[in-house]
Formats: sequence, structure tokens, C-alpha cells
Amino acid sequence: MILIVDDNQNNLYSLQKLLESKDFKVETAGSGEEALGKALKNDYALIILDVQMPDMDGFEVAESLAGYSKTKDIPIIFLSAVNTDKKFITRGYASGAKDYVTKPVDPEILLLKVKTFYNLQEQNIAMKKTQQNLELEVKGRRESQVTMKSQIDHFHLMLESLPQIAFTLNEDGIVDFVNGKWYQYSETEKNFPESHLDDLNIREEFERCKRKGKALELEVRIKNRISHEYRYHLLRITPVYDEGRVKNWVGTFTDIDDQKKIEKEKDEFLSIASHELKTPLTSIKAYVQLLERKLKLDKESSEAGFVAKVQGQIEKLNALITDLLDVSKIENGKLKIDKKQVNLESVISNAIETIQQTHEERIVKIERQGMKPDILIPLDEIRIEQVLINFLTNAIKYSPHNNQVIITTFVDEEAEEVRVNVTDFGIGIPDFKQDAVFKKFYRVEESSLQFQGMGIGLFICSEIIKQHHGTVGVSSVLGEGSTFYFTLPLN
Repeated sequence: MILIVDDNQNNLYSLQKLLESKDFKVETAGSGEEALGKALKNDYALIILDVQMPDMDGFEVAESLAGYSKTKDIPIIFLSAVNTDKKFITRGYASGAKDYVTKPVDPEILLLKVKTFYNLQEQNIAMKKTQQNLELEVKGRRESQVTMKSQIDHFHLMLESLPQIAFTLNEDGIVDFVNGKWYQYSETEKNFPESHLDDLNIREEFERCKRKGKALELEVRIKNRISHEYRYHLLRITPVYDEGRVKNWVGTFTDIDDQKKIEKEKDEFLSIASHELKTPLTSIKAYVQLLERKLKLDKESSEAGFVAKVQGQIEKLNALITDLLDVSKIENGKLKIDKKQVNLESVISNAIETIQQTHEERIVKIERQGMKPDILIPLDEIRIEQVLINFLTNAIKYSPHNNQVIITTFVDEEAEEVRVNVTDFGIGIPDFKQDAVFKKFYRVEESSLQFQGMGIGLFICSEIIKQHHGTVGVSSVLGEGSTFYFTLPLN
């Protein structure tokens, strides 16, 4: 907006109409005092100021405007009919004028000057706003940096107070912070603690998880620098996401050596007990088979039914002892995985066939969905079939009122892995208990009263898949069913 100041109403009117014809917004003032009042209240991009006015001339108005922060930068064009001498023009510029136009006014020249100063002032105002915004942004960033530094310092203080070894890594997987306990097991923060030769390599396992953006959980023995003793630690490295990408990683080593020793004693007992039970059980099975052949019982007789039930219970006991032996092998690192290039689809087909043969008393409908992975994958055929049979058996066992099971497979080329889902429509698992179902001897209370088992089958499955460098998981809705899945790397 432009302010025209002149004590002559005819001049005001003509100048106002001239500028409004060119789409400028215009206000007028008939005296210097009125001009000062309006300039302090409103924002003007340009002031056209007459020099010759009663009471307060244009020079005095300009000098007064220059004294206020709000008005000091408004460009002023002086209009004068008499004071064209050099000294008056010099005084005009000294008082704050940007230009000097003599009367009578040439409309074209005045319009050119008005457009020039108006545009310059608009640009100046825009630049000032931009500068103010930049200053605010810089101030905000500085405050954010101070707040962030305070939060990081607080976070590091918390990590220092933890009883575990704690550390953080940047998005590239380079360690950038460690707490004091780290140096009990490593000389430098750049290197992970030395792990036992028989355990998995920490850096290699982390790099494998980093490529997939997944958390790492690993039991590993690391060497104490002072005692040179290897102690079992549970290593957890978790990604921290920011807007869909990994920003950094947070990790801990938790000492579980004492717990592992207690578990080892228990596992040794289970191993000895299982081996001791295996021999008499084999004898019992053989004698029952001999008895059945000797008696030559009619298949329809009740005695034959009793013998069949005995054999069924023997098979259950044999399966239980086999599982306990597998647990013992897992804990002692003796569970053998013999990988060969195998067609995964044939393994799935064999597992389905086995389930249908062993569940003849129930009509079980196993439906195949998704792309059939007719490809060769490095895996232990017997162990992967064991996992599938366990998943399928559980799907049938925990779906007493529904005989439908769906096996879905698909290949993720980007992640270079194949995923196998086994879905049932049974009792389901509560949300807060789904993470624990793969733990050793864990059973969901709601199902333990109704269904038999020791809670070691899924633990064995998870360990088999881990040794294949895959992952296991479950998603479930209570009362609607569950989907157990595992993944296997293609290479």
C-alpha cells in the first residue's frame, strides 16, 4: 500500500487516481501529523511526500519517520514545486528520501519511479521475512540440538548404570558408544568382544541381521580380558527406526553363565534319564510286537484294541524321549544339521503325506496356497520335515472343531528367502503370550489343561530353523486360529 501526503486536495485526488489506475492500493493524508499517525498504524511499501506543507513540512515528516523502527526503512519520494535548488534536494536525501520529483509531475516518470521503489520495498520485506524465518529456524535447530544432546547424555548415563554390557551402533553398524563394562571384555570400542571358537561369529551374525533390518538375539561365550575365562552372555542388538529407516542400533550383553550352568546340569539329567529310558522302552516295544504276533488276536476283539492302545502309548513315550534327547543335543551344541541342496516342495509334500497317514481317524484337509517353491535350497531335509510335521500336528491338535489347515509358501527375492506359513482355525493364542511359545518347556496355560504336551516341540523347531539361519514366528487371534511360520535363506 502507498501513502500520498499533500495539503492540496486536488493534488491528492489526481495522484490517487493515477496510481489506482495501475492497481496500486492508495491511502492519503492531508498533513504531516496525519501522515505520521497513519504510518505508525499501517504498513506502507512507499510514501509520496510533498515538501511544502503548513505546520510540518515534508523534511520534518521524513526525519520523524526515520526515528521510528517501524517506519525508518519505508522509501520516500519527495514532491516539490519550488525547492529545486541543490541544497534543498540534498536536505531531502539527508532526511531519508529515496528520490526527488519536481512539480508539475510527469505521470509516466512518477509511475516508473513508484513501480521501482514499490517492487524494491516488496522484495526487501520478503527478504526480511525470509531472514526472520531463517533466524527462527536456526534458533529452533539450536534448541533441538541442545535438547537432543541432553537426551543423548541422559541415555548414555542410563546405559552406564546398567548391570549389562551396553553399546550403540550407528546406521552403518559401527560402534559409537560403549559403557564402562564393555572394556572388561574388549580392549577397544571398535571391536566386539572375542567369542569362543565353537560359537557363532558376532560380527558376521550382526551383518546378516543388519542387511534385513532385523534384531539379533544370540547366546555366545565371550572372553573376559582379566580372567581369560569365557562366560556365556545373551547378546541382543535391536534396530531403532526413524521414518521407516534404521537410524541406529542398541545392544546389550547380559551375563547368563550361572543360569547356563544350572540349565546344563538339568539337561545332563534329562539326557541321562532319556538314554536310560530309551533302552527298556525299546525292549517293551519289541515284546508287545512279539506278543501281538504270538496271540494272533482278531483285529475286532477288545484284546487287540488294548494292544493297539499300548503300542500307541509306547510311540508317544518314544516321541517324548526323542524330543528330550534333541533338547539335550541342542543345549550341548551337538544337534547335527546336514545341509544338502533339496527341493523344498518335495519336503512339504512328504510332510503332508505323513500327517494324512498318521491321522487316518480324522478327515484332515490340508490346502496348499501360494507359489510352490520348486527350487533347490540348502537344508537338512529330515530336520525341516520335522519342523513341518510339528507345525501341522499342532495345527490339527489345537483345532478340535475344525479340520482345515492351510500351508502357504512364497519367495521373497529381495530378502533372498522363502517363507512357509501353516495356518489353522483353532483356539488361538493370546497376544501377550505369542512371543514365549518358542521357549523351552513353555506352555500356554489356557491350552495346557485341555491338551497334553511338555512344550519342547516348538523350541526344537526354532533351534532347527536358527541353525539354518532362518527365522520363526507366530501370529494369532484368540478363538480364530494361528499362523506359525518359518523362513529359510535361498543361499
